[in-house]
Amino acid sequence: MRAWLPEARVTGPEPAVERDIEGLNRVFAEAFTDRYRRDGLIGVRVPQLNPLVWRYALLDAGAGAMVWRDEQGDIAAFNVAHQAGAEGWMGPLAVRPDRQSTGVGKTIVGTAADWLIDRGVTTLGLETMPRTPENIGFYARLGFVPGFLTVTLTNEIATRGHPAPVLLSRRSAEEKEAAMASGRRLVNDLVAGIDFSREIMLTAELGLGDTSLIEGDTGLDAMAVWHSAPLADSRTRDEVRVLKLAARSDAAFDAAVGAVEAAAAKAGIRRIAIRCQSRYADAFRRLIARGYRVRWTDLRMTYEGYPERHAAQGVLFSNWEI
Repeated sequence: MRAWLPEARVTGPEPAVERDIEGLNRVFAEAFTDRYRRDGLIGVRVPQLNPLVWRYALLDAGAGAMVWRDEQGDIAAFNVAHQAGAEGWMGPLAVRPDRQSTGVGKTIVGTAADWLIDRGVTTLGLETMPRTPENIGFYARLGFVPGFLTVTLTNEIATRGHPAPVLLSRRSAEEKEAAMASGRRLVNDLVAGIDFSREIMLTAELGLGDTSLIEGDTGLDAMAVWHSAPLADSRTRDEVRVLKLAARSDAAFDAAVGAVEAAAAKAGIRRIAIRCQSRYADAFRRLIARGYRVRWTDLRMTYEGYPERHAAQGVLFSNWEI
């Protein structure tokens, strides 16, 4: 790994582990609340994340979850770097407000970038707020370039009248193994080298959500990995969030969205949130036609020489957030 020297007033990186979740949550909420304040949104207070979501993020990242500490041993900054086969991305990452503008941000991004590159990724990206030129300029100076938007769309669905959902959790052990293998083939056929297996398994093991399946003649035509656990701490389970979606065709994409809606309805949840990468314009239009409304946008940025790859046919949504 190439050397990135930490700023003098912080030490690290160290592995981020479960006992760090409280400290990570404090820095996360403080840093993003401060970011909104500096953008003029004085009244916005970013809540802390559900500890179970943090656990998912740390387990998914493994050694890519890193913290830097101040002189008292408290967390001053963190970066959670994820790898899904050939695709690598960072998030969440933050520097405590009192340690910003001191070089710590450059250190945590550079260290995570080197870690992912050393592990062989061919895509290296992150998402940031498109309305914040300060953030975009910061990442640009570190070698990142802006790409497409991730557009969060939501819809309120009826909880009646849906077909029975087809879910990975309802398969036998042998059938689950076959479905996982078919899912890997599906994603690899769309964009070679990407693998969502770890996220699928952790979603199931931690009880965060499930994976909806669309069967084809020779395996899966589509799948969608979603979470229904609350994203923010102390919130109720009020929405299903799609993290990954792979579909071989427009028809398979529509079926996958319908399958997620059916699963949500079965669980008594009305709101569906889908993070649509704007590169897939037809999929975006299909969601709008289905009644989904735009709620939020994030700007995807990729590191020079490590661009995002897209499916030539079909749809592959890969959420670069937790």
